[in-house]
Amino acid sequence: MDFLKKNKHLCPILIYGIFYFAAFIFLENTNEKIHIIHMRFDDCIPFCEYFIVPYVMWYFFVVAVVLYFAWFNQNRREYRQLTGTLMTGMTIFLIVSLVYPNGQNLRPVLTGDGFFMQAVNLLYRIDTPTNILPSIHVFHSVACCIAVWKAQSLREHRGIQAAISLLTVLIVLSTMFLKQHSILDVTLALCLNGVCALFFYRILPSRYKRGRAEEASYDIRKGQSWI
Repeated sequence: MDFLKKNKHLCPILIYGIFYFAAFIFLENTNEKIHIIHMRFDDCIPFCEYFIVPYVMWYFFVVAVVLYFAWFNQNRREYRQLTGTLMTGMTIFLIVSLVYPNGQNLRPVLTGDGFFMQAVNLLYRIDTPTNILPSIHVFHSVACCIAVWKAQSLREHRGIQAAISLLTVLIVLSTMFLKQHSILDVTLALCLNGVCALFFYRILPSRYKRGRAEEASYDIRKGQSWI
């Protein structure tokens, strides 16, 4: 309890995380008719088992970025922008999965017993090819990348920003080269990233600044000042 009292800003995302995983498990175990997501261009992308490396790095990447903004970055507004973006994308994903159950049939028959092929085989066994639209892998990666680029504390760390950008690109590509997602899943995730970035990093901050300016103007008219 003391931990939560000292870190109240973590409560919303912890509570939402419990809700999300419960809802996801429920959706994964429903027997609704699956709508297959498939585009002609998906067949033009070859399977490449080596992309399992950036695909798996996604788990560490997202956790690391969230932890950085939760504990090490002192700007709470940037933390709320990141978590608000993540939760918005996850909520839309759940709604789409509920209203339009979906899946894909892109996975190839795996042959070979090399390390990377075995890793992909394990991924295929534990991760079902259902509820893929839009790609959470893509959405979270791009959302974290945007948060890193927007963070005031990382403005001067161009090397970190470049490395994060490269990793994000590789993760996005991995979803298609591992046949985990269709190009449509990736495209819609990127579009959703654009909408969320506009809302959380442009619209909300401008409204907040305008509200503070109006409040300050009102106090000045009353003979008061913020200074």
